[in-house]
Amino acid sequence: MKPCRWFYLSAVLLLMCQTSFSAPGRPQATGKEHAGYRVVHGWPALPEGYILGEVSGVAVDSHNRVFVFHRGSRKYSAEPNLPLIAEPTILCFDGPTGQQIGAFGENQFVVPHGLRIDRDDNLWLTDVGLHQVFKLSHDGKLLMTLGTARTPGQDGTHFDKPTDVAIGADGTIYVSDGYGNNRVARFSPDGMFLGQWGSNKGDKRGEFNLPHSISIDAEGRVYVADRENRRVQVFDHDGKFLSAWKSDELGKPFAVTIGPDGFAYVVDGSDQKPAPPDHGGVLRLDLTGKVLDRWSRHGNYDGQIYVGHDLAVGKDGAVYVGDIWGRRVQKFVKE
Repeated sequence: MKPCRWFYLSAVLLLMCQTSFSAPGRPQATGKEHAGYRVVHGWPALPEGYILGEVSGVAVDSHNRVFVFHRGSRKYSAEPNLPLIAEPTILCFDGPTGQQIGAFGENQFVVPHGLRIDRDDNLWLTDVGLHQVFKLSHDGKLLMTLGTARTPGQDGTHFDKPTDVAIGADGTIYVSDGYGNNRVARFSPDGMFLGQWGSNKGDKRGEFNLPHSISIDAEGRVYVADRENRRVQVFDHDGKFLSAWKSDELGKPFAVTIGPDGFAYVVDGSDQKPAPPDHGGVLRLDLTGKVLDRWSRHGNYDGQIYVGHDLAVGKDGAVYVGDIWGRRVQKFVKE
């Protein structure tokens, strides 16, 4: 494996140091905020003075390296024709230690969103500003592009603000297409359009109201975080509806991922103000949708989650949560 390119701070990034959101500087929450799991204080070990942007994506590769997709100095915007983000938008960390290994992705993305890593340690990323999906090697080489730059649409060559990607065991590509469209689009491993399901905004079976995250289990079942409908929908690999998970306990799922342990993990990114005491947090579920564990809650203290946007699970069971408004990624491990 080629190592990630070494990261250096630019003058642009140093301007971001005016307001600190790094986990070590936050007050630590009191009380039992994460029953069953605890936050690893001080993870990751960011360079002194460096502040993450809005963390939209997080994923773990086969070597327990954690990749973080963030927006640098840019805040989310739906404005067209925004310039590319000049600073690196993909950071690479060692999972156990939190030490930064490298970074890349400068002058490549407009509004970073989803991040997944496939079995070959390739990165799959979505950009809701460019309306595109990208496949990169683990060190940043562009391998494939889906969609037409800065041109929204709903067909085999266009997306409208795609949110996430999942890769099946056979290499089939599934895209949750997301803010503008309400569909799941399916592609062959070489990028040929195979079809779609959804497309109409709604709350019936198989319909979506902002499909925000997508994941696949070992049996090929497809799990979609149907965000604004406050549910996770489950389909077979061809898009046949199988079931839906929806409850007060589940909340408003911003992200769903099937961990290496075969369980589903969901981050409840609910952002109501003021937030109820049991609002937000992370859940571990079996594949029938039964909640097995729940920890953390809405908040900006260390160990709490302001607005959880994405999560990933390492082979060692560590859970990494990307916090969009908190501008950070946190690591949780079992007690």
